[in-house]
Amino acid sequence: MSYDPNNPYGQPQQNPQPGYGQPQQPQGQPGYGYPQGAPQGVPPQQGYGYPQQPAYPGYQQPGYGATPPYANWGQRFLGTLVDGLVFVVPYILVIVGRDNSALAIIGGLALIGLAIWQLIREGRTGQTVGKQALGIRLVRESDGQPLGVGMAFVRRLAHFLDSLACYLGWLWPAWDAKRQTFADKICGSIVIRTQ
Repeated sequence: MSYDPNNPYGQPQQNPQPGYGQPQQPQGQPGYGYPQGAPQGVPPQQGYGYPQQPAYPGYQQPGYGATPPYANWGQRFLGTLVDGLVFVVPYILVIVGRDNSALAIIGGLALIGLAIWQLIREGRTGQTVGKQALGIRLVRESDGQPLGVGMAFVRRLAHFLDSLACYLGWLWPAWDAKRQTFADKICGSIVIRTQ
């Protein structure tokens, strides 16, 4: 290192020639940033830039191997149908309770409770009752993790777009390469088979 008298900050200047105040790197030793030998019994960690482990067995990140087994349109339709059947009994209580306000209130509360329960379940595990019965799961396209309750709610709101233009968005998974509805494309989600 040398000092430059014209440098107003007094910072040392680096000399590009080795041997003038710079330590020599011994031959055969790795430099900074190279992995050193790990203690015995400690598994090696993945470095930066490498894909992380999949969220569950069978999922491969897009671009890193086989594509996940997408659920077909029929499986998605039947899963939605089963989810609708879960709401039949509370809905009947609301209709029958038109003359009896207590029954209508119980049915209404049951409908709201079931809707919230299904939403939380789909956000945390990727499966509603219908999806679980059909062996399919809703996951993020980027990493195969469940969406989370907030994004599952946003996806439910985005299904409004699927209903526009003669319900075209609901039919879109029948011919889409990733079997996604418009809501799935907006939220970055896919529905895959678990079996």
